Amino acid sequence: MSAGTPGILLVLDGWGHAAAGEANALTAAATPYLDGLLATCPTVLADASGTAVGLLPGTVGNSEIGHMVIGAGRPIPYDSVLVQEEISSGRMRSNEALTEVLKGLAASGGALHLIGLCSDGMIHANVQHLQELLRIAAQFAVPRVRVHAITDGRDVADHTAAAYLGLVDTFFAEAGIGEVATVVGRGYALDKSGNLELTEKVSLAIVDGKGEAISEPQEALELTQRGDEWVPPCVVTSADGRPLGAVQDGDAILFTNFRSDRIQQLADDLHTWLAGRRVTFLSLAQYDTKASIPALVHRSDAGGGLATVLGAQGVRSVRIAEAEKFEHVTYYLNGRDSNVVPVEEHVRITGDRAPDYTVRPAMNIDRVTEAVISAARRDDVPLVVANLANIDVVGHTGHFDATRQAAEHTDRAVEAICGAAQATGRWVLLVGDHGNAEKMLTDATDGDGWPYGGHTTNPVPAVLVPAAGQKAATPAGPATLADIAPSVLALLGLAPEPRMTGRPLW
Repeated sequence: MSAGTPGILLVLDGWGHAAAGEANALTAAATPYLDGLLATCPTVLADASGTAVGLLPGTVGNSEIGHMVIGAGRPIPYDSVLVQEEISSGRMRSNEALTEVLKGLAASGGALHLIGLCSDGMIHANVQHLQELLRIAAQFAVPRVRVHAITDGRDVADHTAAAYLGLVDTFFAEAGIGEVATVVGRGYALDKSGNLELTEKVSLAIVDGKGEAISEPQEALELTQRGDEWVPPCVVTSADGRPLGAVQDGDAILFTNFRSDRIQQLADDLHTWLAGRRVTFLSLAQYDTKASIPALVHRSDAGGGLATVLGAQGVRSVRIAEAEKFEHVTYYLNGRDSNVVPVEEHVRITGDRAPDYTVRPAMNIDRVTEAVISAARRDDVPLVVANLANIDVVGHTGHFDATRQAAEHTDRAVEAICGAAQATGRWVLLVGDHGNAEKMLTDATDGDGWPYGGHTTNPVPAVLVPAAGQKAATPAGPATLADIAPSVLALLGLAPEPRMTGRPLW
């Protein structure tokens, strides 16, 4: 292809590839335009999970690592991998920050509060990490450990919280220490929309023991009408009705999620609530919080990617996404760099009301599409980067029909964007960041599976729609998300950054 052609990088969030079947909402959808692109344009399936992107083998991909690798042009050792290495090697037991806090608790009689998602979806957390943290607390003779369990229903199948809470009980028995103090769904605890009303309910349960009173953790699951994700804030009480694990002066809090984006709103809120108390804060991995919270494990450098080259060459780009995915096309695509880049313009699309994705699967895709087309018509913008969030965000509800409709809305948006690209002499590179909507049921050997809204290990399509008059061949050999940044740069007529290990596909 000729060098120096402007283009559009279009991430279809949650756009995975799998054979047609009753669990595949993408193949069930009427998507004639995308079907036509896949049949006629240069297309390759790219690995978007496991070691190909810097995750543990067999681990599902996610939007955070997907966009980081798309931008970096190389696999990035993810925080989950770094934490697991510290645990597997035994180094976590001698972690200076952790051992100092645990020694202090043992001497003062304070409690350790562990707050995090109790599932093994490996997107935000791994409940197995609790096992080692409890062992270490017991090793240092911490007198009390209180677990504030966040139930899932998104990264793993719904209605599995009971099994995970049961697993935590086995960890307590093995370590000889630990009790669940609160139980709450991730819809409350991991909100990142800025809805502090939800977050404050969780903070009140943890800090002051205010919430639905229960005598056993499993009772919390009986109080939800909307699955594991929306278990209301529940407080385990003792026989005399007092909360088992309200935070006291001299206690310590350790957040056990390894991914920052959904826990940080709660972390900052708790830090504010406890500002007048002597409480020590730690996080298992590095968080992007406003408060200064020391991390036990620090993250990998994700810089030196697409944004670095564009900035060095003075190439203007416009980044467009709905609020749910805005950080992904800016902060994460730029290698977790929050600095303002002079050659970037950011367009954040927000809704005018609280979303119910099952009844509004279109989300705000029309406004995203309009913004992409508007940017594509500008001669001073060589690159437009956008995320179409519908397939992933609606897919997370586990609602098959709504996800099918989300795919159909996405198909129409892609058709409009590609039409504008052809009219303005641009190529379009479409790519998924991880799988999701191609598997909407859990595997089942004895009947139908549960509705599933989590991510998958399936590959994702990468499709090049050439500009008018341009030619491109189907890439040879395997591909990964690390190949996307080198491909974009090659299409723009720019050399890759030396740290990129991916190859141009076109």
